[in-house]
Amino acid sequence: MEIKQRIAVIGGGVSGLSVARILGAQHDVTVFEADARPGGMIKCDLVEGNLFHRTGGHVFNTKRTDVARWFWARFNREAEFTKALRQSVISLDGSLEVPYPIENNVYRLPAEVQQSCIADFLRMAREGYGAPENFADFLRLRFGDTLYRLYFKPYNDKVWRRDLRQIPLSWLDGKLPMPTVSEILAANFSRAEERQFVHSSFFYPLSGGSQFIAERLAEGLDMRYNARVERLERTETGWHVEGQHFDAVIFCGNLKQLPALASDILADAEVQGISALEAHGTTAVFCEIERNNHSWIYLPDARHESHRIICTGNFSPANNAPERFTATIEFTDAVSREEIAENLQRIPYRPRYLAHHYEPFTYPVQAPGTRQLVADLKRRLEPQGLYLLGRFAEWEYYNMDVASEFLEMAARLVHIKSVMLLPRYEEE
Repeated sequence: MEIKQRIAVIGGGVSGLSVARILGAQHDVTVFEADARPGGMIKCDLVEGNLFHRTGGHVFNTKRTDVARWFWARFNREAEFTKALRQSVISLDGSLEVPYPIENNVYRLPAEVQQSCIADFLRMAREGYGAPENFADFLRLRFGDTLYRLYFKPYNDKVWRRDLRQIPLSWLDGKLPMPTVSEILAANFSRAEERQFVHSSFFYPLSGGSQFIAERLAEGLDMRYNARVERLERTETGWHVEGQHFDAVIFCGNLKQLPALASDILADAEVQGISALEAHGTTAVFCEIERNNHSWIYLPDARHESHRIICTGNFSPANNAPERFTATIEFTDAVSREEIAENLQRIPYRPRYLAHHYEPFTYPVQAPGTRQLVADLKRRLEPQGLYLLGRFAEWEYYNMDVASEFLEMAARLVHIKSVMLLPRYEEE
């Protein structure tokens, strides 16, 4: 007979809420959340009657039937959600719009650009893709010099704000398309539309956006709001968290907070490694914009700093106040109110400022040794009953494709059996 455990979950974002619901079926689980409401990066606000995704724009989809089954057991798909077709475009120089992904829509580009792309594809077919050593190499070798210069480099320069040659390839697994030349040419010949691709549609709440999902997942859980954990104290039989005893702790917070919480169980080298971890924040600018039919608009144009417009006003009619249409314009890192106003003048669809939110940690940046650092930490901490789980606890850029997998912790979670996590909601 399985022994019931007392488990503390640190962080009430989507990872913490999901694991708490799963483990709560057999164990006593308490979620400690520093904010006054659940959701983490999927929180939403109401601004003048319009729904503002504070960090990106979060939707639900999964290729896995087991994850879908778990999710829909907790939501009413027909009554509470709408299914939308993903319709994304790349805005080149603020004028020409090309459907995403650009490599499958070369036939829509100017004739001279098409010719240059064809030359690249023929060379790639003859010579292969080579052996990329960094992110810049990967993009150039996989898509050709022309598309690299036109879109991939300027767009990713905005997102990463660093030399793309400094970004290792380790984070790429399962996160970006890996089309062959043959597949690219076939898509252009057949003029395939985006809805023929994986994740070409998604589900979205009719009302409340991703905040609705967070609130539903939190229902019935032992949630401790406004409870910022200051210390994790190891004992002979488990852990003390905020004066209470627990058999295990699942840490779904930011790994960079761990040295302050549990410095006595970390080696100096581990503390130094954690301190050296880098990440990008985002400034999400909520705007009223011209109506359009798009889901995401990618912005490689160097004339402004924003890298995309997330048209959340198209996700559900309830996201807009009457006679209005809204979207979130995303910038990497902190952008001042004055810089926002200046940039909005050069961004397409005539955005008009409503509000903005700066999130200091949105995208983890991996260095060559990051995954090894986290793997070593897990290997050492899990036998003590401390588990790292989630985007920033594991310092991984989880997107829709990767995050809809089960994370099995069977042998590691003391008497806790396997753990299934919902997708960490990612805007793209």
